Amino acid sequence: MSTSPQIKRALILRCGALGDLVYATSVIDALRTQYGEEILIDFITTPGTGRLFENDPRIHQTFPLKHKKVPIWLSPQKRAIIRSSKEHPYDLLISLEFGKQFKSLINAINAIHKTGMGILETPENHDINRGEATKSYYRDVIDPLILLKAKPILFGTSKVTLNSKIALPERYIVIAPSNSHNQKKGLNYRAWPFEHWKFLIKTLTTECTVVIVGARGEETFFDQIKPYPANVIDLVGQLSISELITTVQYAQGLICTDSATGHIGAAVNTPTFVLMGPNNPTTDSPYKSDINAVYPISLNLACSPCYKTDTMKQCRDNICMSQITPLMVIESLKSANIL
Repeated sequence: MSTSPQIKRALILRCGALGDLVYATSVIDALRTQYGEEILIDFITTPGTGRLFENDPRIHQTFPLKHKKVPIWLSPQKRAIIRSSKEHPYDLLISLEFGKQFKSLINAINAIHKTGMGILETPENHDINRGEATKSYYRDVIDPLILLKAKPILFGTSKVTLNSKIALPERYIVIAPSNSHNQKKGLNYRAWPFEHWKFLIKTLTTECTVVIVGARGEETFFDQIKPYPANVIDLVGQLSISELITTVQYAQGLICTDSATGHIGAAVNTPTFVLMGPNNPTTDSPYKSDINAVYPISLNLACSPCYKTDTMKQCRDNICMSQITPLMVIESLKSANIL
């Protein structure tokens, strides 16, 4: 380790998608264990993903950064971050972003020690989970034994507060059919067929209540799997990120495609069943820790994984997803004693 044990203020830069930020939360308890619970931790995030920390008592402040490529002199948000760092200098800055658009900001932030992507040399390892890879970017400031145990952890709204808004039963399964690619044109390579979702929901509702979640603005997508059978609670577009965290946390299990909801499920230790097609079940799955259960469901076809490759671009029928059957998912649930 190359830093002083007197680190009292730390700033983390992570402006990716929500799932990426969930991976990054492993740094929080790692820092608190290494330097004491009194350490002040701030995050630079996108305005939307920063809501992940609304109920997290470990985070002092989040700085929103909407326009990442805008130069400092044209960005009030970047100038506010720099100004704050000069008024209250940081002992440590950890960058979990490698884009060129962040270099000038990283250089301008007032911090005694800077580490992370683009600063700490870390060879690419395509055989480990991205959550584990994220941890490698702050390995120089955390003891190896502490780093080994570091894991994503989230705090949602209180169960009492959630129950005052939504009457959830004692036992339920959460289904999150959508993902961030549902709004894009063309084939959604991560999508599972609507008919499969309908069959799965109908089958599960004979066993327990099914809670369906999705983001505001995705209602048209969910129209494709309606009408819902009895014993379904439709929460699409009704939950904040903090409320989603708690809803997932108290579920018997979570079923989803490769999406931020799956990463949330793993971070709150809910058994998470994630349908993986073009993505790599090892590297891209929610982070598997010593206290949670993650079940990637994949056909492991010869053409998979193919995400962001020419193979995917040329694909016109994502059989890696469509040929995962509802019965495969149900058998996985039974094997995990969820049903």
